[in-house]
Amino acid sequence: MREEADLIEVARTKLNPHRVGDRLFGDVAAALETVTGAIHVGVCIDTGSGTGFCAEHAAIASMVTSGEYAIARIVAVWRDEEGCLTVLAPCGRCREFIKQIDESNVKTTVLLGQGRTAALRDLLPEWEWPEPEPVATPRSASR
Repeated sequence: MREEADLIEVARTKLNPHRVGDRLFGDVAAALETVTGAIHVGVCIDTGSGTGFCAEHAAIASMVTSGEYAIARIVAVWRDEEGCLTVLAPCGRCREFIKQIDESNVKTTVLLGQGRTAALRDLLPEWEWPEPEPVATPRSASR
């Protein structure tokens, strides 16, 4: 596996913001490494009617197109107007999307910044399907 900084750099090189009206495309980029070592990238597309998607979704779509489903590591980055790079944690929708692509992805390492990582399962509290509640015994009616 590559170093954390290497995957962050791969994502950084894909940042290419482009404004269309009041929408911004490509201002967040993601890179992921599959369990086989393949790298996939993607950028966000912000659209007005909610049909857009996050950078993680685009990178995952590339991975699935290549016939892979298990993610070893993933990172998303954004650069502000001053050029400062920020590593972004995946939003809740992306966290759920990653989990649903393959059951093993709860073990995916999510890069949260230089030297900071977390397993996806730790970012998804209560991700396991719960056990059913015990059936309550009806009380006798007293008169």
